[in-house]
Order: sequence, then C-alpha cells, then structure tokens
Amino acid sequence: MKFIKQWVPSIVIGVILALFIRSYVAEAMRVPTDSMVPTIQINDRLVVNKMLSLTTLEHGDMVVFYPPDDAEGNRYVKRLIGLPGDTVEIKEGALYRNGAKVDEPYIKEPMNYIFAEVTVPAGYYFFLGDNRNVSFDSHLWSTPFVAEDQLVGKVLFDVNTLF
Repeated sequence: MKFIKQWVPSIVIGVILALFIRSYVAEAMRVPTDSMVPTIQINDRLVVNKMLSLTTLEHGDMVVFYPPDDAEGNRYVKRLIGLPGDTVEIKEGALYRNGAKVDEPYIKEPMNYIFAEVTVPAGYYFFLGDNRNVSFDSHLWSTPFVAEDQLVGKVLFDVNTLF
C-alpha cells in the first residue's frame, strides 16, 4: 500500500505531462506510404514540432497536415512548396515557383505531369510529395491548397536516420 501512495502521484503527473506534450508540443508519427521516398521511407518514424505559432514555415520544409480531400481524417506529410502569395506551376518535368525554376535535389524523379499555374491564397499552403509521380498531393486534390488551420506541425527529424 505504501508503494502505491508513493508512486501513483508521480505516475499520474507523468501521464498528464506526456499527454500535454503529445497534444501541443511534439509527437512521433509513422509514415505509411511511399509518397516521400527517397527522403522518408515507408514506416519511418518522424518527430513533429506541433508548436506552429513559434515556428516559421519555409519552402522545402516537411509538414504534417490534414489534406482537403480525405474524409477519414488521415494526416499527411509532404514538402511545403507554396506559401501564401506564391505562384506554383509544373511543366517540362520541373517545378516553377514565382516564375523561377526550383532546384529540388530531394525528389525521386522529374514529374511526368503538367500542373497549370496557381496562386496560393492568403492563409493556405501548397504541398507536394518527394515521390511526385505517385504522391496524392496538391496537384491531384479537388482544391490544391491546405488551410493554415489544418496544419499539424513541422517535421523536426526522422528517427530512423539517427540509428
């Protein structure tokens, strides 16, 4: 009985702290698809910073979000391609942002599709997977943009690359 009285408060505090951290600070997530190959492999585990209000999102960041065309509530991880106000276009196997061709050493292969120029609206973002030709991303959704309130967090690191 003494053991329970000593350890239960610590265990309860630990569980509450863990739930708070997972909900608001950082979370580990598993990647179930090959849409980010070669950067992220199937079943890789990522640590995601969920404190977006303290984070600056930049072109090329990997971000976890809820996509517009998934009624099941799945979370996706993709590369941030377009920030609010950017123009994005895919032609001749390459990405063009704000009229300039973008060097993307992280993609698996050149894109085998065309995507007409769009302007990312205020409060929205445009995402593509690194394995562009198989990725279900902005170029295929009925609306190519993800609202800011649908962002979950920015990928800090891939746990699998640490070992």
